Amino acid sequence: MSPYIILGSIGLYFGVLLLIAWVTGRKANADGYFLGNKASPWFIVALGMIGDSLSGITFISVPGSVGANSFSYLQVVIGYFFGYFIIAYVLLPIYYRMNLTSIYTYLEDRLGRYSQKTGALFFMVSRLLGAAARLYLAANVIQYFVFEPMGVPFGVTVAGIIILILIYTYKGGIQTLVWTDTLQSILLLGAVVFTIFSITDSLDWSFGEMVGNVYNSNYANMLVLDWQGSHFVLKDLIGGMFISIAMTGLDQNMMQKNLSCPNLKDGQKNVVSFSFVMVLVNVFFLSLGALLFIYSAQIGFEIPKSTDDLFPQLALTKLGMFTGIAFIVGLTASTFSSADSVLTTLTTSFYVDFLELDKDKQLTVQQKANKRHIIHIVFAVLLLVVIILFKVFNQQSIITTVLVLATYTYGPLLGLFAFGIISKKRVADWYVPLVCVVTPLLGFFISKVSPYWLGGYNFGYELLLLNGVLTYIGLQLIAKKNDR
Repeated sequence: MSPYIILGSIGLYFGVLLLIAWVTGRKANADGYFLGNKASPWFIVALGMIGDSLSGITFISVPGSVGANSFSYLQVVIGYFFGYFIIAYVLLPIYYRMNLTSIYTYLEDRLGRYSQKTGALFFMVSRLLGAAARLYLAANVIQYFVFEPMGVPFGVTVAGIIILILIYTYKGGIQTLVWTDTLQSILLLGAVVFTIFSITDSLDWSFGEMVGNVYNSNYANMLVLDWQGSHFVLKDLIGGMFISIAMTGLDQNMMQKNLSCPNLKDGQKNVVSFSFVMVLVNVFFLSLGALLFIYSAQIGFEIPKSTDDLFPQLALTKLGMFTGIAFIVGLTASTFSSADSVLTTLTTSFYVDFLELDKDKQLTVQQKANKRHIIHIVFAVLLLVVIILFKVFNQQSIITTVLVLATYTYGPLLGLFAFGIISKKRVADWYVPLVCVVTPLLGFFISKVSPYWLGGYNFGYELLLLNGVLTYIGLQLIAKKNDR
């Protein structure tokens, strides 16, 4: 496919985003930037959260993983489903009752300022690295197929992408993102569905034949019953449930849009409806993966060494121009819907949790807005720097490391919130940062020795729960006696 067609598709896509940003953000104030003036329709937020949850890594890697793991990822997704109900009926009532802007303000109220800043710092580090990793992978694809043939350096490509994101999030914040993420979710789902029908048409199958052939293929196997393996069904279910609780319910990036709904009832409708939709969406992704491998076998296409490359290569070289355009738009939408909100939510957390500017009575509204804009730009620059560092080291293992790191950063958040909700005790707040650093290190040690000490047991996604439990125990050790 011509690089100019790809570039034109991306340009048109961003043009629509900028138009939405202009319409929604031209009259945005601080309340609009942080919480969308508490006026976001719950069904729009639910639809937008699909794209926010499915990054470019998911868009490429989930279909590619079907070759080795079949449909076993669905075990984790079902775990997500149950976790969303805990978010809706345990966490959201707390957030709405306290009328929070940053969810880590809860930690200050319950445990103290050091706890608040520790939780916010763990979120910011994890989200900054995670967003950089996702953008790095997507930018690599765009660079390889579009800008490299034109002689454009990778750094310029990434800088241009971040500037575009900065332009449409700079003023409107959440008020803009609720609507841009909805568009991006629609485009993402459209790209997956279009590719499925494109492959089905190429194989000369009816829709019913496609469903039957995927269901009867070896790729449709879901349950993993080896208890020692990292993807044993119970491990994935439990791990998936706590991943959704921690990485959605305890994540400012995901919760800030939820809190822009007018009231708790609408927020709960948003999360519950989203839980059902997410299961269906992932079934589409896994079905697409099965079709990619079946189609490759039919046409004699050699499976790439990295199965993450299978979807891009087939879409851009074998399935026709329109499928290629759909892939590029879907990849762009899935990547930027998770990356654009990061700038806004990192700004929010730093503004509220660290600088505490929301409490400053000396600054005027305009002065606060100026500081908010500066923070927004600084995080955009930091995002660019981290992506360039990934490119300098040029190792895909860095991406894997960053994603594994999320297990250790969200684990302490899980322990902090669990202690705040379950226990009635106060803690020696100044020791909380030490606990939240030591317990993930202990969790890392346990995960490494578990095959030798626990009869061959390997930790999978439940490592997040282990780190949360260790943090909870650490907080119990520094709890103040008779202080409730």
